[in-house]
This record gives sequence, structure tokens and C-alpha cells, in this order.
Amino acid sequence: MKKIILLVLLMGIGLTSCKSKKSYSDQLRTKNVQNERRKSTTDISKKEGNASLPEEPSKFVRFNISSPTEYISTFAETAQLEMMGYGIPASITLAQGLLESGNGKGELAMKTNNHFGIKCHKGWEGDYDFHDDDEKGECFRKYNHPMYSFRDHSIFLTTRSRYAFLFNLRHTDYKGWARGLRKAGYATDPRYPQKLIYLIEKYDLHQYDKQSRKVNYNNTAVVTTDSNNIHTVQKGDTLYSLSRKYYMSVDELMKLNNLRSADLSIGQPIKVK
Repeated sequence: MKKIILLVLLMGIGLTSCKSKKSYSDQLRTKNVQNERRKSTTDISKKEGNASLPEEPSKFVRFNISSPTEYISTFAETAQLEMMGYGIPASITLAQGLLESGNGKGELAMKTNNHFGIKCHKGWEGDYDFHDDDEKGECFRKYNHPMYSFRDHSIFLTTRSRYAFLFNLRHTDYKGWARGLRKAGYATDPRYPQKLIYLIEKYDLHQYDKQSRKVNYNNTAVVTTDSNNIHTVQKGDTLYSLSRKYYMSVDELMKLNNLRSADLSIGQPIKVK
């Protein structure tokens, strides 16, 4: 009986120790990832201006994208902002997003807002979901808003040494970037460069690589009437920029305001949540 009691006590101590180690490990991974994001944003901000993102919404924001052109018009500005902050051609980011997310309509993109197929990897402390990829039930990062997927794509490429040589290329050399991504092991598909180049040239995505004006995620004033949640459209406003400001999808904004197109007029009142 004494041996049984002793064995039970030892097992209890062992389980407590394992839980403590796991808790410490989880805390350490969380700290490492937070430091990586903070350091990346700080380093880039010193060079290029404000690269910080708005606070991530507390609820999952679903984007219902109907076509490649809508995907491009929705996320072109985000890709350009990431290019200005991190040096990755906007055309490459958009082409990868189109390809990896199935034009924003793929199963993974719809349920996780993960547009680049970035897996959890060691150190990921955010939300996640499982999806069949190279293997069944792999862990993928999940975001409440796609802009955080775009940001993690930038961090992924700028913090891994195997991609360092790409940043010696001109940001307008989308063909060099496409081939370089395959060479560095971003994708196993031997035709990956050709697919990116095809998308860039079909949709004229290289036009977004020529953007030079300095902007950031927080440079546009928000004009609202708090009493009835109305946004008054200002010059430069788009449905996507409003969706970012108010954490609503473009589809939600259009339905809430009975809009039949994405065209906005200066001074137009837009209902927001």
C-alpha cells in the first residue's frame, strides 16, 4: 500500500512538473513572437516611417471576394503599404495572395483570413486552425483581419536569412523576385515563378510597384458622428479603407448602406458599426 501511495505521489509531481514546463514554454514562445513583431516594426519604422498596424479587431472579419479584380482592388493598398515598410514588391505580395488564397475564396482563407498559407511554426502564439495541405490536419495561423496576414507575410520574408538575397533586387524586378522565391524554397511547385509572373502581367500588378508617396496605416483622418455611427466620406476613402478603420468587411458595408457598387462620393454619409 505504501508503494502504491508513493507511486501516485511521484506521478502527481511529474504531471505538475510537465504542466509547469509547458506553461513556461508557452510563455517563452509568446514572448519571442511578440518581440519579433515589435522589433520588426520598430526597425522598419526607423527607416520608412510608420509601419504599425491598427489594433487587431476582437472578432473575425469575413471578406467575401467575388473575383480576382475585386481581390486586387481590396488589398492593393495594403500590399503597397507593406512594400513601403518592408521592401517586398506589391506586385509579388498581391500575386502570392491571389495564388495562395484562391483569389481570397479558398477554404483556408475563408476560415482563417490567412492569405499566404503561413503555418503555425514554432513560436506562434496566436489563433490557429487545422487544414489539409502537404500533410493532413496541418496547423495554420488564423487572423481576425487579413491585414495581419499581410504583415506576417512581410515579417516571414524579412526575418529568414534564406530570403535575404531577394532584397538586393530592385523592387520593380518582379521576375527576379518570383524566381528567387522558388529558389529560396518558398514553394515546392517548379512552376511557381511562372504562375506569379502570369498573374502579375495579366492583371498589371506591377503598376503598384511604382507607388512612391509616403503613407501609413494611420495617416487618414476618420470623420464620424458618434451619435448615429455615420462616416462622412473624405477624399481618398474607399470601401476597403473604411472596412479597415471600422473592422467591417466590404460586403457588410455595402449591405448596410444598400450600395450596388464600390464607388463613393466626397461628403457621402456611410453607416458604420
